[in-house]
Amino acid sequence: MSPIPNLAAVVATVGKEMQPHLGGGHVADYIPALARVDGRRFGLAVITCEGETAEFGDAWMPFSIQSISKVFTLTMALERLGAELWKRVGREPSGSRFNSIVQLENEKGVPRNPFINAGAIVVTDALMAGREPGAVIADIRDTMRGLADTDAIDIDKEVATSEAATGFRNYSLANFMRGFDNLKSPVEDTLQTYFHQCSMRISCRQLARAGLFLANRGVDPLTKVQVTTANRTRRINAVMMTCGHYDASGEFAFQVGLPGKSGVGGGILTIVPGKAAIAVWSPGLNEAGTSHVGAMALESLATKMGWSVF
Repeated sequence: MSPIPNLAAVVATVGKEMQPHLGGGHVADYIPALARVDGRRFGLAVITCEGETAEFGDAWMPFSIQSISKVFTLTMALERLGAELWKRVGREPSGSRFNSIVQLENEKGVPRNPFINAGAIVVTDALMAGREPGAVIADIRDTMRGLADTDAIDIDKEVATSEAATGFRNYSLANFMRGFDNLKSPVEDTLQTYFHQCSMRISCRQLARAGLFLANRGVDPLTKVQVTTANRTRRINAVMMTCGHYDASGEFAFQVGLPGKSGVGGGILTIVPGKAAIAVWSPGLNEAGTSHVGAMALESLATKMGWSVF
């Protein structure tokens, strides 16, 4: 039997391996507030279900959560609506860009999955349920604070304003779905909530901690709080595996072999079911909008630790 790898040593090795690659990819420049981020930043954090932690680089530096927030709003919406949510959003990979409108027209306003922009907007709308944007934004932020066990997580108002000022395609998607009666709240209210949820600032350390319940059948292994059911956890992880990186989800599954969700802020949350949660951050993105160096680091880490769902 092979010896169990030393987590801290592996994380340090992976971090050092990534140094020559830092600055690779392209920082998201279509959101002005993100365009100024230093593309050579790199952070990595791993937390196991036993509470062991290992970190490298900028693991404590906050970055913009962006689409990784969709994992947590999906969890919240499933807790609120249960299986009824799946009548408004599908569970299939899109095979298209994350902000495509073509598929949405063909499928009569029902987004292919909850991680493309249209699907995430529907999920946010499901959380609205007649509430004002401020109340829902606070609910999402406070949920993240509770999961990460810190009050340090907050909304970056500059990023939220920047997204609202440049989010023309998201406005198109939302109005299109409203035309099919798949958006119930006013479009402006839903989108303001969506832009704010994507503008949370979070570190790798906080993100890994927040996602740990997904590695432990829906129960936070450190506090023993049940966040969601084991059945929903399995389904969330399945959608992360098949849809978490848009039209490059198959490539991520092939290279890393674990459920993950990327964001254009350069972060990736990855779950090792039964074992750990991993968060990596490097702002330079590949063609699919996933962190270029982050994906490389996760492939190396998963290989060295022997972590895979396959």
